Amino acid sequence: MYRKITISCVLVSIFALANSQTSANLDDKTLKSNCRCLPSKPCWPDQQQWDTLAKSLKGKLIKPISPFYICEKNSDSEECKSVLQNIKNPFYMQSDAGRNESQGWYGAWYNQSSSYAVEVEDTQDIVKAVNFAREYNLRIVIKGAGHDYLGRSSSPDALLIWTHNMRDIEYNKHFHPQNCPKNKEYSAVTVGAGTRWLEAYNVVTSQHHQYVQGGGCTTVGAAGGFPQGGGFGSWSKEYGTGAGGIVQAEVVTADGKVMIANECQNQDLFWAIKGGGGGTYGIVTNLTLRTHKLPSHFGLISGEITADSDKAYKNLIKEFLLFYSSKLNNEHWGEQFAFRPNNKITIAMVTQGLAEKEALDTWQPFKEWLKSQSDIHYKLKYIDIPPAQIWNYDFWHKNYPDMVIKNTAPDARDGEFWWASNTGEVSAYWYTYQSWYLPKKLFDSKNIDKTVDTFYKVSQLAPVSIQINKGLAGASKQAIQLTKQTSMHPGVYDAGALAIMSYSTDKPQFGKPKMTPEIKQKVDDIYKAMNMIIALAPDAGTYANEADYFQKNWQQVFWGSNYSKLLKIKNKYDPNGLFYCHHCVGSEYWQQDGMCRK
Repeated sequence: MYRKITISCVLVSIFALANSQTSANLDDKTLKSNCRCLPSKPCWPDQQQWDTLAKSLKGKLIKPISPFYICEKNSDSEECKSVLQNIKNPFYMQSDAGRNESQGWYGAWYNQSSSYAVEVEDTQDIVKAVNFAREYNLRIVIKGAGHDYLGRSSSPDALLIWTHNMRDIEYNKHFHPQNCPKNKEYSAVTVGAGTRWLEAYNVVTSQHHQYVQGGGCTTVGAAGGFPQGGGFGSWSKEYGTGAGGIVQAEVVTADGKVMIANECQNQDLFWAIKGGGGGTYGIVTNLTLRTHKLPSHFGLISGEITADSDKAYKNLIKEFLLFYSSKLNNEHWGEQFAFRPNNKITIAMVTQGLAEKEALDTWQPFKEWLKSQSDIHYKLKYIDIPPAQIWNYDFWHKNYPDMVIKNTAPDARDGEFWWASNTGEVSAYWYTYQSWYLPKKLFDSKNIDKTVDTFYKVSQLAPVSIQINKGLAGASKQAIQLTKQTSMHPGVYDAGALAIMSYSTDKPQFGKPKMTPEIKQKVDDIYKAMNMIIALAPDAGTYANEADYFQKNWQQVFWGSNYSKLLKIKNKYDPNGLFYCHHCVGSEYWQQDGMCRK
């Protein structure tokens, strides 16, 4: 369905002395210098060494099992049936070290369990796990909520550091970053590495009536790849990105040291963590995030507009893009609209700081134009949302029950829910997921006709979602200032939006996916369509957290001119590449599975 929108390590012996002790020693040296240790190698820790690690931990050392492994063995078993009943619950998928938000990506990766996992409870558990992995030359995988599309939370033959239980949250109206001048003080919230955004919102918004720039999905991690990779939220045009909101981080680096990074100390590490990608420079144990005064109003406008003919649809696309550019490309609006086949636009947009009348008045000129077109039909509705209730399940269940799904798992906490519109992403198996920034110039009078023609052609191939909160052109002064202190791709400041196209299925694949001719055609159509979009702005780049697994020239596409500086920082804090993840800074020096250097 359309969504919102291995290479093995092979050691070659230098000497053909198969049974000699000298040869074995040389192999071990080669292994340690060029490849991570595998369970089949003599360098792999023995049971006593694993037991020693386990005894030293406050948390647990466990052997994770993929939920789909159970079904691979026997898809008719009661255990498998239990898994299949729960795999659409994102909280269930996060409650075990062997599970991830996605099943995998065709031709790229699928959910495979690591050999061991440290279920960490505190910073010292992370230090011990990092030191153990470094000593025995093990591949490390880092996972909090496991939302990553590119498989960075999953790898076999590795030691997984699972931060799920580190979910302490502390709001501080007068937070003072370590070793900063007294006048550096922020209203802020500190979240543990495993904290989910819903938990952070419950403290910040529901309890303290403040706003923190986080993600729209309730189960995304608040301290992991989301803020460290940039982190767009619904109202990023007003409050900036998640990365821009970071005021301090506690980090365990590859040498096992615990470092505090902020604007006054370890500034290079601080800058890299703010947008340079998660799981790369160290393991973040907690983040402190800036909070803001809660706005006076939140709102949602949704619906669809349909044209009777291709000509009418082209006119509709042009009129809507001009309307967006002149009235909606500002700090009050966020989220998305989509151009779809069958000559349809769908709308799911949010507001902040506008009363209901102000929001509706903004749309009135466009609605008058719609009314004047006999071959265009529309349905739009507006919902006013009390700001302090936006993350309150009871409010949504009482007033708009179809929009939310309650977590009913045995270990559920009171009030846990997810948006019904996000269900399709849970346990998705991806065939493709692509994105590209759309510079604001594409919507001006000089370029609008070419832009309209492109999106009309694109929409005939596959749906394309235009996410206006994932671009900072038209953003508030504070949003720009905060994000300019990050290491995100500089193209984000000129981008009016992010175009996203994807195709996935939520049917269990059990590690044996099929690429049917019908699916291949849909994937090919998306590549063709995205190439049309890229041709509009070839150097615009894209958002690293939501991008193609097979993206070429990813260093420049994800980080632009910031990449060379990020690589220097990576080499400073992790010179031996202990922290590897796919298409993360420095990963170009490793084979695709992260086990051997190139």
